[in-house]
Amino acid sequence: MSSIYVCVTGGVASSLGKGIIASSLAKLLQARVYRVANQKLDPYINIDPGTLNPYEHGECYVTDDGAETDLDLGHYERFTDCPTSQANNITTGRIYQNVINKERRGDFLGKTVQIVPHITDEIKRNIKLLGAKGEYDVVITEIGGTVGDIESLPFLEAVRQLRWELGEKSVLIHLTLVPFLSASGELKTKPTQHSVKSLLEIGVQPDILVLRTEHKLNSDLKRKVALFCNVQPEAVIESIDVDTIYEVPVRMEEEKLDQIVLEKLELPLNSEPDLEGWKKFLYKLNNYEQEVEIGLIGKYVELHDAYKSIAEAFIHAGAVNDCKVNVCWIHSEDINDENIAENLKGLDGILVAPGFGNRGIGGKLSAIKYARENNLPFFGICLGMQMAVIEFARNVLHIEGADSTEMSPKTKHPVIDLMENQKGVTEKGGTMRLGSYKCVLLEGSKAYEAYGQKVVEERHRHRYEFNNEYKEQFEKADMITTGINPDTGLTEIIEIPSHKWFLGTQFHPEYKSTVIKPHPLFVAFAKACLS
Repeated sequence: MSSIYVCVTGGVASSLGKGIIASSLAKLLQARVYRVANQKLDPYINIDPGTLNPYEHGECYVTDDGAETDLDLGHYERFTDCPTSQANNITTGRIYQNVINKERRGDFLGKTVQIVPHITDEIKRNIKLLGAKGEYDVVITEIGGTVGDIESLPFLEAVRQLRWELGEKSVLIHLTLVPFLSASGELKTKPTQHSVKSLLEIGVQPDILVLRTEHKLNSDLKRKVALFCNVQPEAVIESIDVDTIYEVPVRMEEEKLDQIVLEKLELPLNSEPDLEGWKKFLYKLNNYEQEVEIGLIGKYVELHDAYKSIAEAFIHAGAVNDCKVNVCWIHSEDINDENIAENLKGLDGILVAPGFGNRGIGGKLSAIKYARENNLPFFGICLGMQMAVIEFARNVLHIEGADSTEMSPKTKHPVIDLMENQKGVTEKGGTMRLGSYKCVLLEGSKAYEAYGQKVVEERHRHRYEFNNEYKEQFEKADMITTGINPDTGLTEIIEIPSHKWFLGTQFHPEYKSTVIKPHPLFVAFAKACLS
């Protein structure tokens, strides 16, 4: 059959969880044996989030094909265990770039290029791109931003046109907030009514309303919303606050969201959703035997979304180990050699997070030194691994001034250096080493023990690498390379074999951790912190 399209919009307030609702619906349809793809349309003019500061947009997620994308794609993968790609995330910037490139080539034959139809046609083309391949039965497209935002208007106009063209082959879900006023003790539906009114003014009628709430919604309130918003009462769905995002698919199943969507699309229900594995994960998540304290050291810790995939990977790893991983967020600018013992007191392990630039580097080096000298389990990711190399060079190999050319371009001892193929690069956007690459593991290493196989593939996002000219010095002193890229010889993993668990990766393992397949290195690290 040709693909069916579901659009998810949001109103009243941002950050209500459109991505989680879209992911949960995808999980439920997948559990009914439908082939589902998730997609995110972002209204900002940046080409992608790759050049955005994490304070602006949270984590930049990376796909196998090297796309730098919105963090919601991480949710899509964690819920469905299906890899995403460049086609799963489109920004206004990319839409306009594509249209302008066509105009420069003369594709429009001298016509005046306008938002309607040229920009909206390009948006519709991108929405239908995944469905055109014939690989998916249902494509779920999340529209970023909030109804009423100027930036979102072209996307909503494209949705209006698309729904007109597709007819019964589309459904629109609108997520809004029903606030609770404690002074009067009432839930208020007026914001939802106004949000739907804004949609109607654009010419878009939602089929299903998902109401985010802190309190239970009674049937009278649902009927009231249905009456004023032109939807069926059974299509008013409650999305009450839960302890973990992983409960949302189960709550949406109870509310029959997937069933209502399929009925509106006139698709067979197939069997009941098979969520046995998911519910088993939830049971382990809520019925743990132990707790473990792991310090996450980075320079964006006041914004947890900057390390979203790492935090979620710890949740997955904790469930495997029948434990709860408590992440202690430690700002790298707040720690140094003098206070490091006090700041890491009581922790069972530390993870030094990825990042760019010089800010907070001193604190990361202090933490790594403490972990190395005190046999405290250590996990370094990307820049975290590079800092482990620099700390080892300075304090074990006694190479004075050892540094990264990112921080110190004129260092005499560049133990971390700019990759050869990056030396001629001047533009910042989309020019790093991005995407999935193979890594060959050293048998007998902790990495090999965790993965249980010789060759793995992991995702990257970096410009700098371990300088192999120093490799022999490091290995003689007990910091060894246990993972290499088979094509370039690039060091992908470093370990200290004599340490309880000291491992750093140039790649980002957190991107590939899902509920169904928790990442082996996070599982092994959490286990080491428990012992």
